Amino acid sequence: MSIEIKMPALSPTMEEGTLAKWLVKEGDTVKSGDLLAEIETDKATMEFEAVDEGVVGKIMVPEGTDNVKVGTVIAVMAGEDGETASSPLPLGEGQGAQAPRGEGEPEKTATSSPSPSPVAAKAAPPSPNGRGEERVKASPLAKRIAAEKGVDLATLTGSGPNGRIVKADLEGAKAGTPAPAPAATAAAAAPATPPAPAAPAEHKAVWFDETIPHEVEKLSNIRKTIARRLTESKQTIPHIYLTVDIRLDAMLKLRGELNKALEGRGVKLSVNDLLIKALGVALVQSPKCNVTYTGDTLIKYSRADVSVAVSTPTGLITPIIRDAANKSVSAISVEMKELAALAKDNKLKPEQYLGGTASISNMGMFGIKAFDAVINPPQAMILAVGAGEKRPYIVDDALAVATVMSATGSFDHRAIDGADGAALMKLFKELVESPMGMIA
Repeated sequence: MSIEIKMPALSPTMEEGTLAKWLVKEGDTVKSGDLLAEIETDKATMEFEAVDEGVVGKIMVPEGTDNVKVGTVIAVMAGEDGETASSPLPLGEGQGAQAPRGEGEPEKTATSSPSPSPVAAKAAPPSPNGRGEERVKASPLAKRIAAEKGVDLATLTGSGPNGRIVKADLEGAKAGTPAPAPAATAAAAAPATPPAPAAPAEHKAVWFDETIPHEVEKLSNIRKTIARRLTESKQTIPHIYLTVDIRLDAMLKLRGELNKALEGRGVKLSVNDLLIKALGVALVQSPKCNVTYTGDTLIKYSRADVSVAVSTPTGLITPIIRDAANKSVSAISVEMKELAALAKDNKLKPEQYLGGTASISNMGMFGIKAFDAVINPPQAMILAVGAGEKRPYIVDDALAVATVMSATGSFDHRAIDGADGAALMKLFKELVESPMGMIA
């Protein structure tokens, strides 16, 4: 029997991906656990393993193909009896197939989408192209997007299997296209409601001066995700910014002493390692800031998992130091170096970057004095760290020169009051200025 190999969901947020590279070719024999392909998700490039044994009969999606939907058949493999598919599926066939489910995830079916009201269904008139609404084939997601935009599905041509309308067909549709007017009897029966506002198009044409010498660079999946998530953050989260100036001299002295003691173990602490530790301790001691806002509930975490912003060639990603408050600074240093190396090679696993209770972003190495960071949803705070520099500073009631750093906390004001955010920033300042308190 033939076995269909489908585009897997390699992270909870993955809806589509890029088939970056095939690691097998047609005719190869594979066993369970053998690597089949490298797939670029919305966060990283990951290797996809075979589940079954057999012979690769037909590769359906060539390497380098972008926007391959989860559930799309990407290859067909002959099973133990040697039989393979006699008529391979074309690219895109299977986009309507059910995506793989993670362990414990409830099964999703087409019936999960809301059905139209009985009145509207009875009164729906024929569409302008002669097709009745009941004959329009569309995925549940496409129907929801069409309803939000006010687009008549009957006016679209589907690109999915058997002409099925999918999300991609809605992206180019003009927002606000009026749907057919309901019959008079239906209008009389249903109460009048104001029309829902049209959702903005996901992609808008941007004008630029083509006479200026330029090049066009295709966005990576990571860059698309960054753009989407940060836009969502600034549009939906009311940010409040709180800044403190912190004297670093005591922490720099302690760092020098610790590095001498750790030379034999090959560990060299960075300033950022100590700041991660300080933020972890501060979050545990200020639990009102270690939260997630969900709309009608507040999730309060008893552990501080600190996401650390790392710049990579393809964009920013935030690997996580789990339980930062209870780890030694040497353990944080070793783990951070490993995670940063994996991030720059796009080899992070989902469990290494998904989650976190708060974030830290350090731009001091670039000489940035201070900045306001954008909150990384669903977290409720992020700490932006600037460069340490020599400044005039009051030390023991006298003017002196000290190494001072500015740190700004961005807080989700829906979940965290200004006073609670201020308490966290005060505690973070105290821990950095008297660092023995966080490592004792």
